[in-house]
Amino acid sequence: MSEIRVGLVGYGTAGAYFHAPLIHATPGLTLSAVVTRDPGRQAEVAGKYGAAGLSDVRELWERCDLVVVASPNRTHLATAAAALTAGLPVVVDKPLARTAEEGRELLRLAGERGLMLTVFHNRRWDGDFRTVRRLAGEGELGEVRRFESRFERWRPVPKGGWRETGGEAEIGGLLYDLGSHLVDQALHLLGPAREVYCESDIRREGVASDDDTFIALTHAGGARSHLWVSSVAARLGPRFRVLGSAGAFVKYGMDVQEERLRAGLPPGAPGFGDDEEDRWGILGTEEEQRFVRTEAGTYLDFYQGVVAAVREGAPPPVDPLSAIETLAVIEAARLSATQRIVVHLG
Repeated sequence: MSEIRVGLVGYGTAGAYFHAPLIHATPGLTLSAVVTRDPGRQAEVAGKYGAAGLSDVRELWERCDLVVVASPNRTHLATAAAALTAGLPVVVDKPLARTAEEGRELLRLAGERGLMLTVFHNRRWDGDFRTVRRLAGEGELGEVRRFESRFERWRPVPKGGWRETGGEAEIGGLLYDLGSHLVDQALHLLGPAREVYCESDIRREGVASDDDTFIALTHAGGARSHLWVSSVAARLGPRFRVLGSAGAFVKYGMDVQEERLRAGLPPGAPGFGDDEEDRWGILGTEEEQRFVRTEAGTYLDFYQGVVAAVREGAPPPVDPLSAIETLAVIEAARLSATQRIVVHLG
């Protein structure tokens, strides 16, 4: 079969470092066109991928078979809806939308037109999270009782850009950005949340959205998740600390795939997703413990799943309903932080 022509909307961090190289490396996909108004970026996509650089998203619909929305968060809903209305399946970078109801609107539109809709929750394919899922699934931890997860940075001086300087209208801040990943992972591992508590602050001058946030979830099965996102952590906590009835797993350091994508390493290169041995996590108790090899990170699995969904009608790699559940938790977290209450979900 001929390759699926992909139109990418946006060539900032998400488009340039994640989507474009992953699309380019996935058999069955070809990056046909990229929407970016920057002439330098238009030249880059032409030289690097042989893709047309377009200034207006309305030029895209006739040039592709699949649309990937990686533009600023505030544009996700309108751009995805326009692509679906044009009869094209869609991948949306997280967050899918501002609210769960907006997400449901997109899902209804996709359903009415019989089109695939999926969300780029790529952190499900982080090697460290795959390791946690394997250990939990194999019973190495016993009953998982507490899941601690962090995306922390030490960035006392803001970098600028809409994620930091844009307010609510931009859907900026860490809760929607990195928090989307942490909530998605927690729900994917432990199931639906029934209670949500959140503390959210703006710590740095000149920043308009949250840069230091904590979320506590109580899952339907009784387990609890404690999730941190911060740009002002001068000393970083463990990426994961998972406590179970039979033991614990502790892992420091971030998944390697983003670092390697930013360095320009092709995602299909041998060892691309392999963690270094000195960053493996530790499994066990105070009395007995051992290092555990980190599972390979596999971001390419997401786009391979997209190919199967578009060509064969397979389920999308991320069910949009799960992304909508994540948005419901984020909305509850915002309400909790504003009113200083525990929010109960149905």
